[in-house]
Amino acid sequence: MSGAESEALGESERGAVSEAGRRVAVRALCEFTAREGDLDHRFTPAPSAREGIEGHARVQSRRGDGFEAEVALSADVAGLTVSGRADGVDPAANRLEEVKTHRGSLERMAANQRALHWAQAEAYGALLCAERGLESITLALVYLDIATGRETVLTREASAEELWARLEAHARAYVAWADQEAEHRAARDVALGALAFPHGDFRPGQRTLAEDAYRAAATGRCLLAEAPTGIGKTLGTLYPLLAAMPRQGLDRLAFLTMKTPGRRLALDALTDLGADRDSERLPLRVLELVARDKACEHPDFACHGESCPLAQGFYDRLPAARRDAVARGFWDRASLRALALEHGVCPYYLGQELARWADVLVGDVNHYFDDGALIHGLAQAEGARLGVLVDEAHNLVDRARGMYSAALDQRRLNRLRKGAPPALSRPLSRLSRRWQDLLREAEDHEWQALDEVPGGLLGALQQAVAAITDYLGEHPAGGDPALQEFLFEALAFARRAETFGEHSLCELERHGRGRARLAIRNLVPADFLAPRFRAARCAVLFSATLSPPGYHRDLLGLPDDTVIRSVPAPFVAEQLEVRLRRDVSTRLRDREASLSPIVAELAGQYRRRPGHYLAFFSSFAYLEAALARFREACPGIPVRAQRRGMDEAEREAFLAGFAPGETGIAFAVLGGAFAEGIDLPGERLVGAFVASLGLPPFDAYHAALEARLEERFGRGFDYAYRVPGMIKVVQAAGRVIRGPEDRGAVVLMDDRFARAENLALLPDWWQLAP
Repeated sequence: MSGAESEALGESERGAVSEAGRRVAVRALCEFTAREGDLDHRFTPAPSAREGIEGHARVQSRRGDGFEAEVALSADVAGLTVSGRADGVDPAANRLEEVKTHRGSLERMAANQRALHWAQAEAYGALLCAERGLESITLALVYLDIATGRETVLTREASAEELWARLEAHARAYVAWADQEAEHRAARDVALGALAFPHGDFRPGQRTLAEDAYRAAATGRCLLAEAPTGIGKTLGTLYPLLAAMPRQGLDRLAFLTMKTPGRRLALDALTDLGADRDSERLPLRVLELVARDKACEHPDFACHGESCPLAQGFYDRLPAARRDAVARGFWDRASLRALALEHGVCPYYLGQELARWADVLVGDVNHYFDDGALIHGLAQAEGARLGVLVDEAHNLVDRARGMYSAALDQRRLNRLRKGAPPALSRPLSRLSRRWQDLLREAEDHEWQALDEVPGGLLGALQQAVAAITDYLGEHPAGGDPALQEFLFEALAFARRAETFGEHSLCELERHGRGRARLAIRNLVPADFLAPRFRAARCAVLFSATLSPPGYHRDLLGLPDDTVIRSVPAPFVAEQLEVRLRRDVSTRLRDREASLSPIVAELAGQYRRRPGHYLAFFSSFAYLEAALARFREACPGIPVRAQRRGMDEAEREAFLAGFAPGETGIAFAVLGGAFAEGIDLPGERLVGAFVASLGLPPFDAYHAALEARLEERFGRGFDYAYRVPGMIKVVQAAGRVIRGPEDRGAVVLMDDRFARAENLALLPDWWQLAP
């Protein structure tokens, strides 16, 4: 589709270039121009947002009559409108206050933070002097220790002339950048307005998906699109959203994935569209977001300038690295690393800085949906119009449940108590006693659901958090790293406890003496995800397995006006032989009896058509039993198996075994690393066996989950068991047919597959063999 043809996807008006670059808040201006020195990410216990607000109010309440709080200031400076709110002004003393809250020793505060604070105070001072005609002013940095209530006040005398000169210097530096950004935005929007589809034509079904995705952007709605494997969903959603950016005034796109291979597919699609080529490169800035532990160059060094050479002088070298970055525009993991090392800065934190200047962010779903997510935070701070794409969206329910769950481990506490400093002995002992009280009061079961988060234990936990936080604030070395780990775990639990409700479950598990675990497990992520979907201008969620759509709409909290689409498969029934083995039961009580017919089926299919096969089982124990029986019965057929805890290199070697010209059966676990997200086209995979319905275990937790989902949605068994299980089955079977030329077989082995309610969840184009 040409740029002209793309007009057919929706409206043709092109949005005006944003003038937001000519307005800037004092904080944003200073963060861009005034930071200097080392990167310093040593753990510093910081007040929460609520504590910060309360701290500011406490300082203001201590001031006398006539003190002015939250003073709005604004002025045009070097062609830039600079605005903000000064924390406080004392007209009688001719003093402006900038208030910052902290915990523990001020000496531990990073130098770059102190420089930023002074720059903000100076900027507000310049604005105040200009507005009130002052010749000079006293600037005061007021540091309030949240724990003690003690104020530390640092002051400077400054003339209006020198303050204005400094503010002008900041503004000129920012204006030059803002002008560049406006030019980039204009060039980007012109190029995207004429963006051509990179291939001669769409694949079957791909155009339908693209049109639906564009309409979602044009109408500001969510789209839930089930589209079969092999039609090019990544390009089929990226292309229309990019085309919509200038027409719908979208500032940024976020392409969110569940696994690393999904990021690579998105980056490859963007390369096809011209985002990364030597000549006539599309003026589009693309950033791959990588986890900190994957991007760190020196994992054995502490993250500050005294330890890591890439943290030393980070902010001094950042402007040059940033200028180079925007000139290049395509920042995948390898490119970003090379650029960062060229400038001697940390790759991870350079990426965090570049995120605000990127047009397309490619990263894990947690970067938008998790607490404190970078992409969501940027969009909220900037008021940006964001388009969100979620790949393999059938996984988002489980991923989001994990994001909004937290747990406390009694063993971690017991280990910590043994080596804790004396100052923490009392609060940790108190917490330990509350654990014992809870265990005595609770029923003596291995697993138990509690009606609420235990108040006594939660109170002791909050006291321990405060004590540990204060201790770490006063002791820069921090002591045992386990202390920080426990603090993070406790803070996460306390945060979840604050929002505890019907969307979550509080559970107590016992695994022997001193080995209890208390968890808040999210059951319905919709309550947390719904605000994120509302915050986006549009969202497109796509996958090959999104049936029934009501399951995903309900559990993800999608808006009521979400558009539901099912893209017809480009495949025909003749490409895939689908057989049911109704004489096999994979129920736990029947596992031993199922082994012989399963082995016979695998061997028979392999002998009829030698090639590469995947055989999926519900657990490693079941897999190992079937593998042993198969080796004994069929020693001449090559086999290999997935193992517990395979690392990335082992997984790659496993997949490399599906080489053309070779044959064999690979045994794997349903729902594991090889059941979805892998591409084995043609002769690399000719068939799959699924010896399981993929149902979660029928244990006490899932019984409680079923009851909660039944109460809320009236679909308890389906939402807790049937749908998640059948999604795994269809995903696993979907490895076989990847393109229009593929031919293969799928054998579903369990009598329950023949039930109407399960057959209804299989792809429409499958035709069961008689």
